[in-house]
Amino acid sequence: MHDWLLEIWYGERGRGAWLLPLAWLFGGIAALRRAAYRRGWLERYTSSRPVVVVGNLTVGGTGKTPLVLWLVEALRLRGHHPGVVSRGYGRRASEARRVAASDPVSEVGDEPALIARRSGVPVAIGADRAAAVRLLEEDCDVILSDDGLQHYALARDAEIVVVDGLRGLGNGRLLPAGPLREGRSRLDDVQAVVVNGPGDPVAGALRMEVVPKRFCAVTGTRCVPPDAFRGQRAHGVAAIGHPERFFRTLAGLDIAVEPHAFPDHAVLTARDIEHPGDVPILMTEKDAVKCAGLAGPRHWYLEIGASLPPLDAERLLAVVEETCRSRS
Repeated sequence: MHDWLLEIWYGERGRGAWLLPLAWLFGGIAALRRAAYRRGWLERYTSSRPVVVVGNLTVGGTGKTPLVLWLVEALRLRGHHPGVVSRGYGRRASEARRVAASDPVSEVGDEPALIARRSGVPVAIGADRAAAVRLLEEDCDVILSDDGLQHYALARDAEIVVVDGLRGLGNGRLLPAGPLREGRSRLDDVQAVVVNGPGDPVAGALRMEVVPKRFCAVTGTRCVPPDAFRGQRAHGVAAIGHPERFFRTLAGLDIAVEPHAFPDHAVLTARDIEHPGDVPILMTEKDAVKCAGLAGPRHWYLEIGASLPPLDAERLLAVVEETCRSRS
């Protein structure tokens, strides 16, 4: 993302006013498109299984995937058989297909590969999310969509929106004048809003934090506690929607990090992840799944997990389980 655009989106409210006409046009088209699906003018696919979308209103990362992984584990503990669908950004093809944990990232995308390897549940990808959902219906009793809030061709039974606590909704404007894909009023229609991290951009929202669990070697099976590199210098590599959050996490672990940020879903090369010196090179788990063949003994990834206060966890699970009961 261009720095000047981020400054407009998350800086002073009056900046970028010259982009407002384009934002109004974008908003009008988005509203017409949503209305067309809701009124039946455009066809929607309704799955035989309950579908829960975990998405966001803003461009960039907010913490959806950690929350999806948290929901998968929580639902399994309650006796459900969840599956996950995703767009599969960063892969070469667009057709719907199942994802195996051993699949190359270039064929399935970084986030689906991560979800398949971490969770072990059925995962399917496709630009047409309805087609991806069809691939999971026989094996799952509830299907989570990682992103896809604006993919209205897929009917959904519940919607969960994740908001970054520090960035919030930016200047509150629609693209390209602001970071919003849809207006703030869209939050009134969803079943749950979850704020990730400190800050209070949405009153009454549920809370979550993304917490570091451990560092693992990109090559091999060795893992160490999250404080293993405390007080050390390190290079940090991140090709995610909000790389600054990753670098802040490393700094919070008392690591003097030299940041190396790349666009979300970027295909990283050996040159991108190899940096001078003998200090550790730390990356996100999402990037590590792409770099296993390029990494050496200095490369480690940070495994993270979503953490919710007990009451908020129960409220969020109640939303999903009520959705499942309503379709049974």
